[in-house]
Amino acid sequence: MAGQSGAGLDVYNEKRDFSQTAEPRGRKARKAGRSFVIQKHAATRLHYDLRLELDGVLKSWAVTKGPSLVAGEKRLAVHVEDHPLDYGTFEGTIPKGNYGAGAVIVWDRGTWTPVGGDYAAGKLEFDLKGQKLSGRWHLVRMRGKRGETRENWLLIKADDDDARPDDASDILSERPESVKTGRTVEEVAQGAADKPKPAKPKARRSRPRDEAAPAPRAKKTPMPGFVEPALATLKPAPPTGAKWLHEVKFDGYRLQARLERQEVKLLTRSGLDWTDRFGAEVTDALRALPADTFVIDGELVVETGAGWSDFSALQADLSEGRNDRFVFYAFDLMYLNGYDLREAPLIERKGLLEDLVGSDPGRVRFSSHFGESGSMVLRHACRLSLEGIISKEADGPYRPGRGKGWIKSKCSARQEFVVAGYVPSTTGDNLIGSLVLGVNDGGALVHVGRVGTGFSRKIAGELRGRLDDMRIGRSPFAGKLTADEARGVRYVRPELVAEVEFRAWTADGILRHASFRGLREDKPAAEVVRESGPANGQPRPQKRRVTLTHPDRVYWPDEGITKEGLADYHAEVWPRIAPFITGRPLALLRCPGGIDGQRFFQKHVWRGMNKHIARVKDPQNKTGEPLVAITDLDGLMGLVQSAALEIHPWGSTVADWERPDTITMDLDPGEGVSWNAVIAAAQEVRQRLADAGLGAFVKTSGGKGLHVVAPLVPKADWPAVKAFAKTLAGAMAADSPDAYVATIAKSKRKGRILIDYLRNGRGMTAVAAFSPRARPGAAVSMPVGWEELDQFGPVHFTVKNTPNRLAALARDPWEDFRPAAHPLTVKAQRRKG
Repeated sequence: MAGQSGAGLDVYNEKRDFSQTAEPRGRKARKAGRSFVIQKHAATRLHYDLRLELDGVLKSWAVTKGPSLVAGEKRLAVHVEDHPLDYGTFEGTIPKGNYGAGAVIVWDRGTWTPVGGDYAAGKLEFDLKGQKLSGRWHLVRMRGKRGETRENWLLIKADDDDARPDDASDILSERPESVKTGRTVEEVAQGAADKPKPAKPKARRSRPRDEAAPAPRAKKTPMPGFVEPALATLKPAPPTGAKWLHEVKFDGYRLQARLERQEVKLLTRSGLDWTDRFGAEVTDALRALPADTFVIDGELVVETGAGWSDFSALQADLSEGRNDRFVFYAFDLMYLNGYDLREAPLIERKGLLEDLVGSDPGRVRFSSHFGESGSMVLRHACRLSLEGIISKEADGPYRPGRGKGWIKSKCSARQEFVVAGYVPSTTGDNLIGSLVLGVNDGGALVHVGRVGTGFSRKIAGELRGRLDDMRIGRSPFAGKLTADEARGVRYVRPELVAEVEFRAWTADGILRHASFRGLREDKPAAEVVRESGPANGQPRPQKRRVTLTHPDRVYWPDEGITKEGLADYHAEVWPRIAPFITGRPLALLRCPGGIDGQRFFQKHVWRGMNKHIARVKDPQNKTGEPLVAITDLDGLMGLVQSAALEIHPWGSTVADWERPDTITMDLDPGEGVSWNAVIAAAQEVRQRLADAGLGAFVKTSGGKGLHVVAPLVPKADWPAVKAFAKTLAGAMAADSPDAYVATIAKSKRKGRILIDYLRNGRGMTAVAAFSPRARPGAAVSMPVGWEELDQFGPVHFTVKNTPNRLAALARDPWEDFRPAAHPLTVKAQRRKG
């Protein structure tokens, strides 16, 4: 509101009833600083509140669409009343009936530095150093219109190294969570009855100690030799209580960083010197930290996608000699500038470490923590397809070895195994097809099964060459293998350690649905034991009865996903995908040589087709070749055996060919269209369907766009459904010709979204929910909740991470899909009202 900033905090206080809201009272601070905060606020309309500390208050702007990292992109920022500095830590729910009612999270925070301009003159140029935003920014006041009561500004990202290109992913979608607690604004809203618990402060508590010591119980000593690392104990659930801090579990190499006499060393958890393996960038960044000596515990990772660490990508980069993506996350500090800190409380050590590393997102980064409930932090990590979390006692010392002070909780079963043999590939010479694995138990090596997916062709070749040099003439396992277990195995010295992700153990202790993640050369084979085992009450796996020939054939080369891996994926998601693909005519994208080989669409039966795939006759084409369908999991496995990488069902069933039970509107963005624009288009389709009395559900397409899907009570015929979809698409294109087109011609689609209604004609298809796409990355067409759309990019969900997401979901966003079906009774609107 115009002029409100001059009223100090009076306006802020007048608008709030502090007997009802937990927001802090407005008091001007005496101490000057340069903090900034951005709070995501789900009020009547979702927006982001930018607040800059100036003159003892937080100058505030409501940024309606949130900040953009695209240089030059203007975002409206409405100037609102000043807020007190204490508001910068506020996170929670403002009760209904109060000003600004809704959930609030601390989306980003840090410091800002003025560079030019003048606030009073309506122009600010400044640098941000936050956990999500950084670099140069501009705030410019717009010239007000006559009679306008609000003061409009523009927030603009400067063109610098922190800016992103137009087609880059959106930071708002990448990082929806609070930097304070890790919660999303939706999670805060759902827990409105619970008073938010702030994260543990990094501030060091005052207690009697040597004034020169950096922390309580710190000791002045010479720098120690290699410090045996603290290890976490695996538990099925994170611990509870305020005494615990929770950190993201990284997916990389655990390393001890040591600085002494300006020399940096990186040691593995067993003390091996791996300094030269990672290039100079990380060691140079460590050397540049403001310290004379230190011993830091951390993890070196490669981040992919929206900032998540990926051990397979780290392995690939090391194999290729690539080091431009290496990042070292520091999570503990054992020694600093002549003081041994191992007896100091963890919260003190982390405070010193954060001061040392800083908040800049460089090659060395501080691993922050959350003081919220461990179960909530784990749930959030799993929904984002992370590996899990580590919970640590806030007051605990640093203790070498595996103890009770550090607890790890995982989103999926994953651990290291001893490589005891291999089976040669059936698809190429000098490649491995699978690894034979074991664990140590009381001095004996026990067989736990095989892993046959997760290898790229290059990794399969490198492993074959290495293992051939390690071959031995007899089994290293203590017990005798069965004939099936021993078939084709070539045994090797049990010296290498493989990290493997798997879904569960069978009742007899064999891995199920295992996927190779990489070799762990930082851990001796002798230390590998079973971390968890068969559990009573586990859900029984879907039984596969179809024999796969060449199960090690690689379908997605870069991801190392084989025919066996695709079969495992489909068995895992069978209860979810079945309603969308059984009992329907199907079109299949078959890729016998994988995504880089020959590909063709298959609608009709073919010679040699697997017996579990059904033949169905089109009643309108009785003399033509039968079409294909499936009725059960065996049929789906038959499709996998036939190299069907994509599954595209009709919108009607074989029980009712002529009356569709589904409408699918495909939103296909042209060049230069942002993900936010696609989301907005989906929301508009949703509203138009609602206006017609239809429910609307949304899924990613597995490509660049979204599918909005409406379930129907099958009463209308194909011509009526297609006409409805065509009218809806045409209305959107007519109402917003700069944003949408309804014609296929690519020449008209640049900067616009195609509203593709042609999926709704007889014999036309759309990719099924949960079906993979035959494209690099192995993305999946994923059903999502409408509230999730700004949290993920278009190809976030993949064959690899989808099972973890499904296991972490508290509620299936499409569970009401069929109950929401209604008959099509009205025509789509041609114009907006």
